[in-house]
Amino acid sequence: MKLGAFSVSLSVKDLKVSKQFYENLGFTVLGGAMEKNYLVMKNGNSLIGLFQGMFENNILTFNPGWDENADTLETYDDVRDIQRALKAKGVQLLTEADENTTGPASIVIADPDGNTILIDQHI
Repeated sequence: MKLGAFSVSLSVKDLKVSKQFYENLGFTVLGGAMEKNYLVMKNGNSLIGLFQGMFENNILTFNPGWDENADTLETYDDVRDIQRALKAKGVQLLTEADENTTGPASIVIADPDGNTILIDQHI
């Protein structure tokens, strides 16, 4: 199963303060916008999403079809195919993608400890 680029999506209290902190660690802004209350920060192959006021807990995020630079991969597993494979293995989905659609879609699952995992396809 090809899940694509991996990042940690952090729920932050103050986006400006968090941006500065991660810049001090060598991260640079890859995407997002301060006025939209989120930024994606990159350091080498490491990605961190900073989200202010969008969700409560931190989330593990995978982006099928993207590499760590948000460039489209030649081949990837569509989120709907990933969803079918997870269901076949008995994994409970918290939210599902509409299997009658194509293009951008997402699913949400939780690991055995309750950590949220977002599989979010943008292409």
